[in-house]
This record gives sequence, C-alpha cells and structure tokens, in this order.
Amino acid sequence: MVYEKELLVAQLAVQRASIATKRVFHQTAKGAVSKDDKSPVTIGDFGAQALIIHAIRKNFPEDKVVGEEDSDTLRKNDELRQQIWEVVQNTKLEDAEAEKLLGGPLTSESEMLDAIDYGKDEGGGRGRIWALDPIDGTKGFLRGGQYAVCLALMVDGDVKVGVLGCPNLPIDDSAPLDVKIGENANDEAGKGVLFSAVLGQGATSRPLGTAGLQPGKSIAMKNLTDVSQATFCESVEAAHSSHGENAAIAKKLGITKPGVRMDSQSKYGSIARGAGDLYLRLPVRKDYQEKIWDHAAGDVIVREAGGVVTDIHGKRLDFSIGRTLRDNKGVVAGPKGVHDAVLSVVKEVLGV
Repeated sequence: MVYEKELLVAQLAVQRASIATKRVFHQTAKGAVSKDDKSPVTIGDFGAQALIIHAIRKNFPEDKVVGEEDSDTLRKNDELRQQIWEVVQNTKLEDAEAEKLLGGPLTSESEMLDAIDYGKDEGGGRGRIWALDPIDGTKGFLRGGQYAVCLALMVDGDVKVGVLGCPNLPIDDSAPLDVKIGENANDEAGKGVLFSAVLGQGATSRPLGTAGLQPGKSIAMKNLTDVSQATFCESVEAAHSSHGENAAIAKKLGITKPGVRMDSQSKYGSIARGAGDLYLRLPVRKDYQEKIWDHAAGDVIVREAGGVVTDIHGKRLDFSIGRTLRDNKGVVAGPKGVHDAVLSVVKEVLGV
C-alpha cells in the first residue's frame, strides 16, 4: 500500500497526541495564554505539537512540517514550559511497539522546544511537507466542545495522507448530528474517533484507543439527492464564517433543519461519514486567508469518502503555495450529487 508507513505513523502520533489533550482537559488549570491573534493556546496545543513532530522527525527526518505553534512563549514562561514538559513526559501509548515506532519519549525540555519549532516551515509546492494543527478548535477544547488533532502529508503540494483525532465525537458513525453536539461535549464512554484517508485508497474511521490502533471501517458520504433534506455544519465562531449568509443559503436551498455549529475539522469528519451532509465556511473578510493546517486533513478525508471540497468559486483548495490558502476563498464541502446546486446558491447569496 502506498504511504503505508506514513499513514500508520500519522494515526499513532495523532492518537498519542489526543491522549495528551484529553489529559490536559481534565486538569483544572489548562494554562491558556493569548497569542498576538488573540486566540487561546493551551498546554495541549504545545504538548501535542511536540509529540507529533517528534514522531515525524524520527521516522521521516528529511520531511518538513508546517505547524501552528512555536515555542517563543514557552521560552519566556518557565511555569508553562514545565507544565507542558510534564504532559509530554507522561503521555505514552500502552503498546511498546507503537511507542518504539513513534521514536520513544522525548529526552529533555530542549528537545521538546526544538520539536515545536521544527513546525516553522513555510510550506510550498515541492517535496514532502506535513501540515499540523495540534488542537484545531482551541476554544471548543477549552469549553468542552468539539476539537480535533489534525495531521496531513502533502507531496509536491498535493495532500496524500490525512488523519483527524476527534476525542469528543461519538464513535458510532451513524449517530446523527444535532444542535447540541458543539456544546458541553466530553470524552465519556462511546466517544473518540480517529478518521484517516490516503489519496486513492478511501477513508476510514475507528475508535480512538490508548495503545495500538483499534479496528477501522470504511466511511462514505451520504448519498444525498434532495438537498432540502441536508444537514449542514458551520463554525461556532461568527468570526470564522458568516452565520447570516449560511442561513440565507440554507433557506434558498429549502433546508429546514437548523445548522449544526461545531468547532474544528470535526465537521469534515462528520460529513465524511454521513452524520452530516454539508460544510460551509464562508469568508467574513476579503483579506482573510485560510491556514493550510485547518483544512488539509479534512479535505482528503472528505474527498476519499466520495465528497467534493472546493472554495466558493468552485476551485479545489490549493495547498501548494505556502502556509495559507491565499488563492482560495471559503470552503464548500458536500456530496457530489448536490455540490453544484449548493455552490450555485452560495455564489448567488455572496454575489460572486
């Protein structure tokens, strides 16, 4: 199987990082700080990034990584750095062979900081580059909602492997989305999903475990022919997508079900397995550029599940031009059978 080792390392690395994020969530103090863009960063973000990049460097030392975080804050904050180091030290898979494959434990705080900073690559259209979001949906994570640990491998600008760890989604692929899924979620029994895909080889889901990989099964988009029956997903944060325009689009399409607001690329995973149908992320500013780590894994998972992912102009998402999707505006993802109809209405409402 092409990219067999890459897929296995990515799945296990995301699973181990997901364990770290769950441990951090259950701590009373999550150690949130603020970056320049005012979004919260937690111990879980830094810890997950260090663990995943460590595994990538041990297995694929020539590969580059485009990650969301850097260690500047940690180098100035001894207390926060110590908290993250404790999480990194104490997070292990309950499987010796899996741990060995991931490169074993990090040996020092210095190695941890270097791993985090290895994610500063600028990306581009040549070579092997991993796109990493250690906690996508940090605000959802902080409030106990949906979040995802996201990792994708791009080769010459094309996404080949994608993995999403979604600790608060129900394991049952057939569990329908409801309007409360983005609120007060938790990782109780029956929750925690690992989505993955390799280009040309289909998409799968499996329960998140604590050791090796759990058995997986193929997933597919719902075969939707009547768009009025669709369930659509949108971001919780109004700053990420226009709720008003989403509602106008739903009305024109005859959709009467309320939109499901949830954080992170868990939306991609949810529609890929047929729990939802459409994902709309409409631009709120002309100058806003989506980050590649917010979409790369979800993009390939949805497409391998039989769906279509484009921007509002109908163009494929272009991951080959750096850290952002600067040649794309917004995201429209859904089943092949209705994507053109949805895109037409999106263009009409947005005046494109």
